[in-house]
Amino acid sequence: MQNRFNIGLVQMACSPDPDENLRRAIERVEEAAGAGAKIICLPELFRSQYFCQREDASLFDLAELVPGPTTEALGKIVRKLSVVVIAPLFERRAAGVYHNSVAVIDADGEVAGLYRKMHIPDDPAYYEKFYFTPGDLGFRAFDTRVARVAPLICWDQWYPEAARLAALQGATVLFYPTAIGWHPAEKEPFGASQHEAWRTIQRAHAIANGVYVAAVNRVGFEKPAGTDAAGLEFWGSSFVADPFGVVVKEASADREQILLAEVDLARLEDVRRNWPFLRDRRIDAYGGITSRVLDEEPWRKKA
Repeated sequence: MQNRFNIGLVQMACSPDPDENLRRAIERVEEAAGAGAKIICLPELFRSQYFCQREDASLFDLAELVPGPTTEALGKIVRKLSVVVIAPLFERRAAGVYHNSVAVIDADGEVAGLYRKMHIPDDPAYYEKFYFTPGDLGFRAFDTRVARVAPLICWDQWYPEAARLAALQGATVLFYPTAIGWHPAEKEPFGASQHEAWRTIQRAHAIANGVYVAAVNRVGFEKPAGTDAAGLEFWGSSFVADPFGVVVKEASADREQILLAEVDLARLEDVRRNWPFLRDRRIDAYGGITSRVLDEEPWRKKA
């Protein structure tokens, strides 16, 4: 474990060719490691374009086992470079059971842990419930040679409960590999507010939990071939926030980029000492958090 280290976020565009995406991801991992990154995170489902824009059972063929081709290929380069890689992938658990997952590959090239996306959206052009079984491993933090980290995935980033439970397990950095963008018709009227909400909620997780937060997005416009779908414009803007929500590094909105940022655990210690949110939690009073809503009589219609 290290008190100061660099993390690298690989903001990339994804092609229709999984092998090309893996090759390019490996090149960027090498580049990030060469620039000094010790933990490197790739974007959500980086081996393909974002296929959840439509429901097509043939696309289950993109899924793979863990361990499998992606973890083996990245494991070799990780072992050579002695870095940690946060590797999102489409996991085939069994016939008919698939997950949106992240493998944490430690510096020895072995999978240190697996996280399966817990919150699964179902919105226009984000039809993830068709493809992904909700995660059943819970919110997890993993020890690596560099630090204790917690991977979460995209839609998870809107839920304070996920960030809190990961932080309570001792994670120093929350990584959010992401595939988020604008519907073309919504960009002009809502785009700025959507992007700011995305940025604000993750900064809030950093503040509330006294941890670093790293969000890594893809870039580019993707439209499913042979369909009349409008497509999605992924907004990039990967960023790193420190334990008081200060954005220390942020990537562009429209180009590929490797974002490097330093994690300093002395900063985490200082923030938590002066803003002791974890100390002052009323753990005796939060029982209702496991309820959907707190109706006294959910069956009774109120006037």
